[in-house]
Amino acid sequence: MDKKRILVVEDEESLLKLETILLTVKGYEVIGCISGTDALLRLEREHIDLVLLDIMLPDIDGFEVCRRIKHDSKTSHVPVVMLTAKKSQADQERGAACGADAYMTKPFKSAVIIETIENLINGAGARV
Repeated sequence: MDKKRILVVEDEESLLKLETILLTVKGYEVIGCISGTDALLRLEREHIDLVLLDIMLPDIDGFEVCRRIKHDSKTSHVPVVMLTAKKSQADQERGAACGADAYMTKPFKSAVIIETIENLINGAGARV
């Protein structure tokens, strides 16, 4: 069986490394990006099974990246998990409005992230 590919979009290098290690240990192939623009280009060019997406990025924010993923017929099927420090109810509602499949806040529990990712990749769904 091929490894599932997860696109991790995180501009904070230490967190990108931590998330990459966490997912690699669980058997996923991880592609890291530090900007929304790079993430969208990767999605256009490569097969991705799930996107783990920060909101606060240096160029396009995660809400807009998610909206573009979900509004493009070539990528709309790809689950998006927002992983962010933005905890307000308004931010969570905005995440749901742009099409996020799950919305999780930092600091995060590794087991919860893995469970959410596995549910979405295996089709169990986690809708926000």
